[in-house]
Amino acid sequence: MPRLINIMGPSGCGKDALMGEARGILPPEKLVVFAHRYITRPADAGGENHVALSRAEFQLRLNRGLFALSWESHGFVYGIGREIDLWMEKGFSVVMNGSREALPAALRAYPGMLPVLVTVPEEVLRHRLASRGREGAADMELRLARARMDVADVPGLVRFDNSGPLTERGRALAELILETLDDRRE
Repeated sequence: MPRLINIMGPSGCGKDALMGEARGILPPEKLVVFAHRYITRPADAGGENHVALSRAEFQLRLNRGLFALSWESHGFVYGIGREIDLWMEKGFSVVMNGSREALPAALRAYPGMLPVLVTVPEEVLRHRLASRGREGAADMELRLARARMDVADVPGLVRFDNSGPLTERGRALAELILETLDDRRE
């Protein structure tokens, strides 16, 4: 049975790299696809490969019901397109890069969703944020403070430590995805 897998965590915890690594490991016959996000951030801003939209175009798409999920964070608006519903109807499980704050709305829309909270120790997060060089010192401190926001334990929440080597952690995420798909089919 297809499932939505919501990968969440603080900015800089390595979600994009982790998902990219897992994506390269998962065999195509397992019918797992990765959703892209629509973001009101320029395409060349660095970070994940996303569909860049102006705020006006984002709002138009939102008003027309083209987003399955949407939220605002860090001054940008994010969306996951309705295409995920079609993919799941066709038998695919979908992995998405979600939001901790938007988790309650995501669970209401997709009650069978698997929420995965990616975590790293604060010193690792500080180093990663500094290394990517996207934020100034003040913005980095705001992101670190926001990273301390915890997610309430919800049924099925998986806390996933991403402080190890990328190849090892990507393999572990791929295994987690495969295990949850096997669990749902029993």
